[in-house]
Amino acid sequence: MAFVTANWNPLGEAFYRKFELYEMGWTLRDGLRDCLVAAAPYGGPIALLKEPQRRSPSARPQLEIYSSSGVSMASFPWKSGPVKHLGWTVSDDLLCVQEDGTVLIYDLFGEFKRHFSMGNEVLQNHVLEAKVFHSPYGTGIAIITGAFRFTLATNIDDLKLRRLPEVPGLQGAPSCWAVLTQDRQSKVLLASGADLYILDNTACTAVTPPGLTPQASSIVQMAVSFSYKYLALFTDTGHVWMGSANLKEKLSEVDTKVRAPPKQMVWCRRPKSQQPSVVIMWDRHLLVAGECKDTIQYHLDDESVLVPELDGVRIISGTHHELLQEVPAACEEIFKIASMAPGALLLEAHKEYEKESQKADEYLREIKEQNLLGEAVRQCVEAAGYEHEPETQKTLLRAASFGKCFLSNFPPEQFVSMCRDLRVLNAVRDYTVGIPLTYSQYKQMTVQVLIDRLVYRKLYPLAIEICRYLKTPEYQGVSRVLKHWACCKVQQKEEADEVIARAVSQKLGEAAGISYSEIAARAYECGRTELAIKLLEFEPRSGEQVPLLLKMKRSQLALSKAIESGDTDLVYTVVTYLKNEMNRGDFFMTLRNQPVALSLYRQFCKHQEQETLKDLYNQDDDHQELGNFYVRASYQEGKLEARMSLLQSAVDEYNKAKNEFAAKATEEEMRLLRFQRRVEEEKGERVLGCSLQDTIHCLLTAGHHKQAEQLFKDFRVPDKRYWWLKLTALAEKEDWEELEKFAKSKKSPIGYLPFVEVCVKHHNKYEAKKYVSKVTPEQKVKAHLAVGELEGAAEAAIERRNEGEISLVLSRCSPTTDRALVERLNRARATATKK
Repeated sequence: MAFVTANWNPLGEAFYRKFELYEMGWTLRDGLRDCLVAAAPYGGPIALLKEPQRRSPSARPQLEIYSSSGVSMASFPWKSGPVKHLGWTVSDDLLCVQEDGTVLIYDLFGEFKRHFSMGNEVLQNHVLEAKVFHSPYGTGIAIITGAFRFTLATNIDDLKLRRLPEVPGLQGAPSCWAVLTQDRQSKVLLASGADLYILDNTACTAVTPPGLTPQASSIVQMAVSFSYKYLALFTDTGHVWMGSANLKEKLSEVDTKVRAPPKQMVWCRRPKSQQPSVVIMWDRHLLVAGECKDTIQYHLDDESVLVPELDGVRIISGTHHELLQEVPAACEEIFKIASMAPGALLLEAHKEYEKESQKADEYLREIKEQNLLGEAVRQCVEAAGYEHEPETQKTLLRAASFGKCFLSNFPPEQFVSMCRDLRVLNAVRDYTVGIPLTYSQYKQMTVQVLIDRLVYRKLYPLAIEICRYLKTPEYQGVSRVLKHWACCKVQQKEEADEVIARAVSQKLGEAAGISYSEIAARAYECGRTELAIKLLEFEPRSGEQVPLLLKMKRSQLALSKAIESGDTDLVYTVVTYLKNEMNRGDFFMTLRNQPVALSLYRQFCKHQEQETLKDLYNQDDDHQELGNFYVRASYQEGKLEARMSLLQSAVDEYNKAKNEFAAKATEEEMRLLRFQRRVEEEKGERVLGCSLQDTIHCLLTAGHHKQAEQLFKDFRVPDKRYWWLKLTALAEKEDWEELEKFAKSKKSPIGYLPFVEVCVKHHNKYEAKKYVSKVTPEQKVKAHLAVGELEGAAEAAIERRNEGEISLVLSRCSPTTDRALVERLNRARATATKK
């Protein structure tokens, strides 16, 4: 396969190859002359601004955006101010830096997104030069102004402008400068003559590259590697110095023998490569410099632009798009002339096998004898990934497949995933798509980002096919693509709402993880409210529907949806929104038509807004609830007059509601309050607000028997309750004399056992014994036991011949001290049992 190595050039220990990616589809009359050019990394789009300095209003510059294959994506006349620099963000948005420091952002299709300013200092002194750079924090912009001061923004999505310190003694523009990302900070490296300075947030530090040619009187060009790890400096003596970006280590220095300042210089180092290398370009001359003294020279037919990549350099001219890179190790080992690497032997074996030659067996034996067949298969698979031509990929994969047949334990994952990856890569490299990713770039970028890039370019069918082919989980793959498609679809102004809504629902169906509310929100942002409402009908989650309906001022619909969902929090959200948006009357009328919402709002008002609750009841003429409201409100009042007024209002409302019981109970409450006030005024007892029972108890405890008696009669307190209240009150006071009088006043409606028990409870058995004789026969045993009279309890139990009572007395007797009593009781129990 000599044709594979036809474009290889040796440099030191490595080889470099330059091959065509595309013949460009654009037709540029003057090529790239008089153009500002910006090409995004990872095979991204290309932006051209033709004749940017043309300031005549009648002939405006033209801004054009192309894919990497030269297929036009956008073209429009530039109507804003003079542009000094073009650059691409990490997400493929175009940045146009104007002379006045304004930065305009456009998408791939030339749609304006937003703009921002790089600050007043830039506005006053104008942009001398600008650079767009990518850091771990996102896309940044560095600007040097006419006053030779630097302004930096590390992340344009979170704009924080930094004005870097002044360079001492800098009278003119630096001969060259670059942005470095070191120690999680973006810095500027600049050359003024032979002096180098690093500018960070706080200081300007002079630095000296180790081993730089002493004859150099000026550094005229510099380049930072794609990874920001390495730096190259080109001096006026024609030497190029390569070293680490922290300027502590020199890697090599090469004399290019060309003293003219180059137009461009970029790094061309492959990841894991042992050789540092840079590509330097003059007008029609390209040079690759590495570790050794030799260089590789190329002639350029046309004005060109170099685009640094992770693993090489893209060269874009008016007619062609090429890739220059160090040949990957796996490819070198297989295709190098006279190579005896296992992969090279396996490739030869497969070729001979296809010719039906016995040499195939000889090559295979040679690999197997060295026990390197697994390594040979791995090399062929890896090399296939690094090859751009599908035919070469197939040849290598067929050889790998052939070698696998002779291995019993070769894991298939690497081979299968490489076939899959190459199929995806070949699809996106196609001229119509125009994303010339290499295998290394694809792995660095990840499938997820590639899908995002395709979606951003509106290549939805290809994105969906790739997701399905790679079996990406639906919510990360197909569903996400469909959502983007739908968001784009709703912006098509020429189609009717009904047509778009039907198309979206048919295409999306029940796809997992799709939020119709997001699509509806996009439609609303585009001013298509009716379409947004139609799309929300497909959204199964009410929690997603309601906020957008409120935003669209469709509050009635939002309330209906919230109630349908059964989510009370959602209903409260809508009701609160309506309350703030509507006047009070309309708000109440809206709630009257929605009983669920009204009920929930009442619950809320009960705890939070009592006055609103009253208005709601008034609006509905709900006299019963109004009466309840006034009663509850009366308990919150401290002053008696206000409380009485509220209770009177409650009586009036209960009467209107024809609730006689509630009206009468409220009137009695008022009568009790008047009585309590009188007691407080006359006797000084604090009883206002107490219940009837507590008031009687308090009066009895204080010895105001006359007033207690009056309450008993006025409020028709049942006899039993009054006797209990007086009994407990007198016992608490230990007014035994009054208690005895009370017991003799008339026959007790609660019996006399409570008298016994209450005296015992207050540790006065003497008084308790006075009432034992009055207790009914059924309670005699309990009464005697309460005062500790076992003999009396035994007599009563034996007399009643009640087995249960006899057992109860027995359980209280001691077998040693009450032996005679125990024997009597046991005989009585035996007799009772026989009966």
